Amino acid sequence: MRASHGGDATADGNLPLEPDRFVGRSAELTELARALDASRLVTVTGPGGVGKSRLAAHAAARSAPPDGVWRVELAPVCDPELVDFAVVEALGLTDHTTRLPREALLAHLAGRQLLLVLDGFEHLVEVCAPLVAELVGRVPGLRVLAVGRRPLELAGERVVALAPLSEGEAAELLAERAAQQGVVLGEEDADVRELCRRLDGIPLAVELAAGRLRALSPGELLARFDDRFRLLAGGRRDALPRHQTLRTAIGWSHELCTPEERLLWARLSVFAGRFDLEAAEYVCGGDGLPSDGVLDVLSELLAQSVVVREETPTGLRYRMLDTIRAYGADWLEATGEAARLRRRHRDWYLGLATWCELDWFSPRQGEVAARVEAELPNLRGALEYCLTEPDETHLGQYLAGSLWFYWAGCGRLSEGRHWLEQAVQLDSDNDHSRLKALWVLGYVAILQGDTVPALAALQECREEADHAANPTAVAYAEHRTGCLALVTDDMPRAETLLRSALDRYQQIGELNSNVLMGQVELAMARAFQGDLADAVKLCEDVRRVCEDHGERWTRAYALYVLAYVAWSEGRLPLARDLLADCLGSAHGFRDLLGSVLAVELLALVTAAEGDAAEAALLQGAAGGMWPSVGLPLFGSAYYNAPHELCEAMARERLGDGPYEERVREGARLGREAAVARALGPRQALDAVPVPRGPARPAPVGVDMRKPAASPTRKGGETAG
Repeated sequence: MRASHGGDATADGNLPLEPDRFVGRSAELTELARALDASRLVTVTGPGGVGKSRLAAHAAARSAPPDGVWRVELAPVCDPELVDFAVVEALGLTDHTTRLPREALLAHLAGRQLLLVLDGFEHLVEVCAPLVAELVGRVPGLRVLAVGRRPLELAGERVVALAPLSEGEAAELLAERAAQQGVVLGEEDADVRELCRRLDGIPLAVELAAGRLRALSPGELLARFDDRFRLLAGGRRDALPRHQTLRTAIGWSHELCTPEERLLWARLSVFAGRFDLEAAEYVCGGDGLPSDGVLDVLSELLAQSVVVREETPTGLRYRMLDTIRAYGADWLEATGEAARLRRRHRDWYLGLATWCELDWFSPRQGEVAARVEAELPNLRGALEYCLTEPDETHLGQYLAGSLWFYWAGCGRLSEGRHWLEQAVQLDSDNDHSRLKALWVLGYVAILQGDTVPALAALQECREEADHAANPTAVAYAEHRTGCLALVTDDMPRAETLLRSALDRYQQIGELNSNVLMGQVELAMARAFQGDLADAVKLCEDVRRVCEDHGERWTRAYALYVLAYVAWSEGRLPLARDLLADCLGSAHGFRDLLGSVLAVELLALVTAAEGDAAEAALLQGAAGGMWPSVGLPLFGSAYYNAPHELCEAMARERLGDGPYEERVREGARLGREAAVARALGPRQALDAVPVPRGPARPAPVGVDMRKPAASPTRKGGETAG
């Protein structure tokens, strides 16, 4: 975390380390620690800029719950419907099912002991209060530390009201920040003390003042600031409310900016969360501020603490504290530029999504996944803008559809469906954009095992694509309908549709991860029907093309099918190597479906190698992962046959009681631990003979044209 005392300092995800040195606040830290010990719900309140977030981060970093500290940044969230998604995102929770995010949260938190920090909730209190009440009420091991300008007003809530710094602490902070800029101040200097008094000890105001010390002395700052106090308060300096002090300090800092700095300050307020230099140059450049001059102006805003610089896994990024961003947004509205800047913002993130979709089929897949993850708040803002502006609907449909790889491949099915369903319900003057949103919606619903809505979306897409003579949309609708047949055990229909779709792709020259996934799905259908040689031929071709293009996501599923064949033929070391490679890639993309399929098959390979106890443990680990995916093994007789064989082998060797105990032990593993266990070193044991050829897919008499189960709300798909 950055060393800032402003009210909006941030940290991402788990908080393993204590933030940088904190000036003052020792008594407040002690009080907050005691409150956290005494209550499961503590809320830190206070005016903007007083240092609530910073104090909470320090207190949270000093706590040590077994399952960690997790922070949810709610300030960039505007739509109340996205609050649950924001919590899911912060917890790193992947859920493929059609469960509501709240259900997934409760299932994930059950049995865990952790501290959840909800920061910047005040504009969403009507949604956050019932969410917190339900989580605390139903998860005994959960503690919540809320940070906002008002309490949640819930039963059992302990409120810690944070006051501004004392005069001495404010002077210490001002001197420390000045020293970082090479300016030496005396904490007892009369001008320093008077300036801190005028700032009411509000840390953010002190930070803003410190940002000016390269150019002005404390006395000169005081003179300028004193004039503004008199102007805004009618000369009654001793009666200034603290919230007015902060706004005065921000306004005063704003007045001291050059026209270019004020303009950039206002324009940067269109970003939700973090942004990079390229985005700032495109969105904010032009019309009074040349794009090639943005960096110089941005550097000045950094020096003045108006903008914060942060090193992130995706590179150098910037953000504005929420209070400062809100001030800039008000000023942007006053300039009449707000609508134009929101369109510019939309254009940039639409272009980013387009580039990421194209670059997904390349060696940069990992970089693309990380980039979209980092840009999610801004992409949400662009989606919301497009889907609420009458003339922007087709762009919202295009944007929601272009992010298919993120929704499907990176564990964001639930949020993707949220946006896609909104998009296809709106009328559009662009058939291509709506058709794309429809087939992506069908794909997402298949992955969630929601077969009826999936089929409806794909049928609508096919009918409208035929009417519009859109061969690309026809191919994708047919492909995903074949995928639906695969996971519902209709192998002949799956093969027919998938072969037809692949022919259509070839005719229109389409080649990407989706196309190759269709070939993998066809290979799975062939393997289930006993043609292992054809399955290998299809997947080796996919593997070659993926490796030529640096594609790892679809390649992982091809490796899964090849491992299935290798196991069927008794080549256990090869099967294990293929599955380890598959699992490493799938887990890296947060593709829970690919991960759990690999763990399931690894359990069978392990049983065939002779280690029944470890096989049972891996089956338990997979069983613990399936609730976040859907109906175990899709309710499919074909997919379930290897699982049943593994269980029979392990039970025979261990006995029922020891087998079930090992399954329970595996189920207690978290996802990271389960993957680490599956990928761990293996001991050589006596191999158990395994059947040659594919496992029996279903009992005699089962009509394979119909699903073995009816996964109406759960289930999934073999290919991401």
